[in-house]
Amino acid sequence: MAEVRRRGAMTAIVCSEPFMKLGRNQARVFGVPDLPMIVVPHPVGGIAFAEVEARAQQAVPQLAELLREHQA
Repeated sequence: MAEVRRRGAMTAIVCSEPFMKLGRNQARVFGVPDLPMIVVPHPVGGIAFAEVEARAQQAVPQLAELLREHQA
């Protein structure tokens, strides 16, 4: 994903709250410290589909904002 970002394509990482620091550190290590993060509540695994869907719905506005920023 870092290489795709460096080439100018719109990219983002989906990350649950406890992994935000790790995600930022990894983005920096791979040379894309500005990599956008879409943050969802934790956990993502081991939960019912309806809960996963609810987390995805929470991510949609963040994704829409990133897309608007990329087009500007």
